[in-house]
Amino acid sequence: MPDETAQLSRRSFLSAPAAATAAASTFTIIKPELVRGAGNEKLRAGLVGCGGRGTQAAGQLLLGSENVELVAMGDVFEDRLEGSLNQLRNAARYPTIQEKIKVAPEQHFVGFDAYKKVLASDIDVVLLCTPPGYRPMHFEAAVEARKHVFAEKPFGTDPVGVKRFMAAAKKSEQLKLTVMSGAQRRFQKEYVETVKRIQDGAIGDITATYAYWVGGPVIQQKARDAKWKDMTWQHRAWYSFVWICGDQIVEQHLHNIDVINWVMGGPPAKVVASGGAAWRPREEIYGNIFDHIGADFVYPNGVHMSSYCRQFPRGSHTNISELVVGSKGRSNCKDLGTPGRNPYEQEHIDMVKSIRGTGPYINHGMTVAESTMTCIMARESAYSGQEITWDQVMASNLDLMPKAFDYDLPMDVPPLPVPGVYKFS
Repeated sequence: MPDETAQLSRRSFLSAPAAATAAASTFTIIKPELVRGAGNEKLRAGLVGCGGRGTQAAGQLLLGSENVELVAMGDVFEDRLEGSLNQLRNAARYPTIQEKIKVAPEQHFVGFDAYKKVLASDIDVVLLCTPPGYRPMHFEAAVEARKHVFAEKPFGTDPVGVKRFMAAAKKSEQLKLTVMSGAQRRFQKEYVETVKRIQDGAIGDITATYAYWVGGPVIQQKARDAKWKDMTWQHRAWYSFVWICGDQIVEQHLHNIDVINWVMGGPPAKVVASGGAAWRPREEIYGNIFDHIGADFVYPNGVHMSSYCRQFPRGSHTNISELVVGSKGRSNCKDLGTPGRNPYEQEHIDMVKSIRGTGPYINHGMTVAESTMTCIMARESAYSGQEITWDQVMASNLDLMPKAFDYDLPMDVPPLPVPGVYKFS
């Protein structure tokens, strides 16, 4: 990524430089369906990343909106792509979307460059659902291709990648592209109404906040096939490796941390965290991520967020929730609202309305990127044992992405981080 992007601070992202605005004005959007207010023209969608979440996202997009078709699909693995397409064509599982699936054989793209081929197709909106290490690269390419975007969370796994995403997010705002995140609580009616009431003073001044994702382990692959070289293996078992997953606090606990950032109106100023691998065995399949992290965040106004995530085996205590304590009461962030439609479908309905101009314009690129960086900040504090500030993580040059991609590429796995030995940079 360009050197100047690596030096950007949060304050610089909150302004729109004249030079960038002038550059954006040279772009021309030709297709009428890309212009807000163009009506109910048919939208053509492409899917990048055909695992379980990508398949669900495509199905939810087609279930929730009329005049939308899925026309292109791409994945690193052919079996993932074909399996996803077979699931979507399964009338028992998705009984009402069959006629919306128009993925011709020549629109099946496989390989590390499959995302480029999907973006080069005749599509209007792309669903980015690969493992999160690839999100900055794919999102940047989608914005350059002038596509509206659904981007599954998180938006990266390291500071360099998230800053790359942020730079592309600013450009997407200038182009008026719709950017929808997979942080579906932002479109869950109970949460939307409750957060507004909290921000309007329903529970008084906020004095403390809490976020929890205490659940079971996520193991994507049970065993390694003897034919799989390192890079293939790490893609198949992606949740176990920091570079492609981000660790649990980034990949999963983001949901809860994002809610508290939403309530507070922005990210924390600093964090001290700790964690480790108490349950995960030191075996290849478990990679190099922690199985628990606890963090104490402090927002610029002095309010703390106590955050805890954990992945222990089935039968252990579970708790997936948020809590905001105010001077006049408390809220779990959804108890002051009323139930609505399935938020996984609602986010796609709202995305399509944003694209067509029949609903509010939505671009959550920057806000959810900030939540992603918040989670990375805490992970790096837990790994290193150091307090880390927002300014430090925004200035970091930590870049975990490989510099080459090949199914047979050898890839060493860094050791499990040890606080006091591991250095944040």
